[in-house]
Amino acid sequence: MNVSHAHGPLSGFTVGVTAARRADELGALLQRRGATVLHAPALRILPLSDDGELLAATEDLIAHAPDVVVATTAIGFRGWVEAADGWGCGEALLARLRGVELLARGPKVKGAVRAAGLTEHWSPSSESMAEVLDHLLTEGVAGRRVALQLHGEPLPGFVEALRAGGADVVLVPVYRWLPPADLAPVDRLLDAVAARSVDALTFTSAPAAASLLARAEQRGSAADLLAALTGDVLAACVGPVTALPLRDRGVATVQPERFRLGPLVQLLCRELPARAPVLPLAGHRVEIRGHAVLVDGELRPVPPAGMALLRALARRPGWVVARAELLRALPGAGRDEHAVETAMARLRTALGTPKLIQTVVKRGYRLAFDPAAATPSTG
Repeated sequence: MNVSHAHGPLSGFTVGVTAARRADELGALLQRRGATVLHAPALRILPLSDDGELLAATEDLIAHAPDVVVATTAIGFRGWVEAADGWGCGEALLARLRGVELLARGPKVKGAVRAAGLTEHWSPSSESMAEVLDHLLTEGVAGRRVALQLHGEPLPGFVEALRAGGADVVLVPVYRWLPPADLAPVDRLLDAVAARSVDALTFTSAPAAASLLARAEQRGSAADLLAALTGDVLAACVGPVTALPLRDRGVATVQPERFRLGPLVQLLCRELPARAPVLPLAGHRVEIRGHAVLVDGELRPVPPAGMALLRALARRPGWVVARAELLRALPGAGRDEHAVETAMARLRTALGTPKLIQTVVKRGYRLAFDPAAATPSTG
């Protein structure tokens, strides 16, 4: 049976989503592929109409013309023009932009510029801010006023390079990030990551990654978060800029070749199943996923206590694991080894194939591992 068609490549996995913007879109893409999604926006976006800094920057540019305006994102550029309309200075802003050198980073931004009735002077083929910077520095920026439309994302070295070249840089802070108003979902996500009940954590902006790390620091759980992200929990970022705060803390990340939500989800569809242990047990193929097990291609949801026991047994396939050791593996277990027997009975029921796990009288339990059927990836 082709499991990915029967259940979806992410069935049995839990994916954390930290995005504020486009979180619904990302969540829907993940759920369509079978994932359980745990959403906790790690930041919130300040509404443009309330943003005094953006209004001040807009009025300054209308009063004092820049030489160059760099539009970096389509949604940010549209939002800026719409906010100016709401403040009653939309026409004045568009009139000002018609008289300056307007650079658009990529085709989406170019579309937004033209939809506003403007024409870009130049746009890079790569959608790369590095190419935009090279273009500006080659033109020469000494003594020129350059307005840069930001979109919540840091642009490492970009502003510094322009200022070093002699430019007067005006920042237009479209969509600024703030900590979330409700921290409870973020705290629940941090706890889930630390408990390894999340298989992957997705990031679509550097501010979200930085905000999550900062919240973990405030709670005193940064070490737990970093231990999980450098071990069992996959950190997946939409691109290299987004990954910077994590990289700075020693967390290895995976990123798609194209910095978009679709390729990010496709990457998870490859990475998470590849990390799942696959074992030949009692003549069956058993794949251990985050909160479920595939037995011969059939998805079998398993409760948390059962997954804890199964993972403890799978660390040494075929070896007997004592009840006392299995008791320590149970979440929130006390000292009564009867809890192991109860959880084991439920695990066997969940798996639907009791012979996968053998009872060794007076010693413990072991997986009915078939070494002859094992491949190097299952051993």
